[in-house]
Amino acid sequence: MNTALLICIIGTIVIIPFLIYYVREAKLHHPKGLIAAALSNMGERFGYYIMNAVLLLFLVSKFGLPDGTAGVIYSVFYFGIYVLSLVGGIIADKTQNYNKTIQWGLIIMAIGYVVMAIPLFSKTAEGAILDSGAGWWTILIITCMALLFIAFGNGLFKGNLQAIVGKLYDEFEAEAAKKGPEALAEAKDRRDSGFQIFYVFINIGGFFAPFIAPFLREWWLKAHNFVYNADMSGLCHRFLNNTLIYTNDEGKIVDLTQKFTEISESVVNNASQLADKASFCSDYITVFNQGVHFSFIASVLAMVVSLVIFLLNKYKLPQPTKKEKVQVVEYTAEEKLAMAKEIKQRLYALFAVLGIAVFFWFSFHQNGQSLSVFARDFVQTEKIAPEIWQALNPFFVIVLTPIIMIIFAALARRGKAISTPRKIAIGMAIAGCAYLFLVIISIVNNYPSGDVFREMDAATMLKEGLAKAAPWVLLVTYFFLTVAELFISPLGLSFVSKVAPRHMVGLCQGLWLGATAIGNLLIWLGPVMYNAWPIKYCWAVFAIVCFISMAVMLGMVKWLERVTQ
Repeated sequence: MNTALLICIIGTIVIIPFLIYYVREAKLHHPKGLIAAALSNMGERFGYYIMNAVLLLFLVSKFGLPDGTAGVIYSVFYFGIYVLSLVGGIIADKTQNYNKTIQWGLIIMAIGYVVMAIPLFSKTAEGAILDSGAGWWTILIITCMALLFIAFGNGLFKGNLQAIVGKLYDEFEAEAAKKGPEALAEAKDRRDSGFQIFYVFINIGGFFAPFIAPFLREWWLKAHNFVYNADMSGLCHRFLNNTLIYTNDEGKIVDLTQKFTEISESVVNNASQLADKASFCSDYITVFNQGVHFSFIASVLAMVVSLVIFLLNKYKLPQPTKKEKVQVVEYTAEEKLAMAKEIKQRLYALFAVLGIAVFFWFSFHQNGQSLSVFARDFVQTEKIAPEIWQALNPFFVIVLTPIIMIIFAALARRGKAISTPRKIAIGMAIAGCAYLFLVIISIVNNYPSGDVFREMDAATMLKEGLAKAAPWVLLVTYFFLTVAELFISPLGLSFVSKVAPRHMVGLCQGLWLGATAIGNLLIWLGPVMYNAWPIKYCWAVFAIVCFISMAVMLGMVKWLERVTQ
């Protein structure tokens, strides 16, 4: 049985009991619309993560872009998703039609995925793939426009569905208030766990998505008598574009093609055409990327399913409305001065945490950047494609969330509750440990930079005593990063809701998204450092950033705790 398929089946078996628990919890203790909203969001996230899991490596394999250039496109796209969420919120607020805004978001995303699913290629008259010229640039621009559609549609959808979930709990608490203060207190306690359930459903879609593109790509390659290899697309692009920057590039093409013949007799015909390497390379790139293009059809279908779920349930879901005007109250000069001072303190605290958030997302979202190319170059991926490792993060979120909730609840019962600022500091320390682990692995194995490592052939690697890392290295890395995420991402939102001045809650939530966007805009630096320096220094930068952020956060803890009281 295919290793990736086996992992998917085992993961599904493990996840099912947790899914049953979350559904049962939602039905018994939460508003009725929560599951409908979560399922709609899960469908959209499933489609999104199919594309996101392969985006960086797809840009490299499709256009022959360097890792750094592809990383910039990826970073700008990720930045756009969060920035455009602010635009989507403004549109919904202005029109007061959240349903239509969400529906149009799904439709616009579907259009973007349709364009991504079309296998456009630029070729010479002889049939070889072009890596430059007007046709190549046109296709790259079309791809970037499709990403813009996906980002804008996501902006219309993402925040506004969360606003509806928030309104669900507003009404849930209002109903509980009629039953008395104890019922109200219990209902308020449900809000945090409700958003955690909502967050888990996002990750259910995120777990299954990374398997789709590699599965379809490898199936399409086999259908055309090729075998998947993570290095082959880059080699073929460099050969066709006469940019064989590594001395052993052409020899690698021969070696890999001969390796294919050992794996599958059906590839012999392609291997025998090495005299016409241009034809072989062009065919391989075309078939390789066609498989990825076709995987985006699954993203289109996921948008349709998500839209159908939302349309069937939209009349059951409440719609956020503008706050009613309140009666103007006159305050004395002293009262105004005190309120202004409190607001300043709250905003200072908010911006302090936002600064920490920027560095967290800069480090965490390397899962789609330098960690993806690390899996491609330095980890044994013959049986498991690099993209599939991204399924580890959502898997750990699903499995670890109830454990984290139980630990926090137990500490609170013993009177040892950990404040939100302190939890965020702990999260940064755990993220730092993930990269410190990679530093140690890179030192022990004496790994060079990504560029230098890719230049080496098997004989050189043997002489230098180098070998690719075992898959467990990624398992440990993603475990640490996921635990850090659970300490920071949902708790950061909780902190913002606590510290935000009452009349600025929406703006402050928008600032959190803005900080996330800035962190995402910086993630392109990961592949640049990864290819320029021995990779231990790349991981050391992320570790240092995380540990410094932890120290700064700990230095502010007492002040932040006072502000949020």
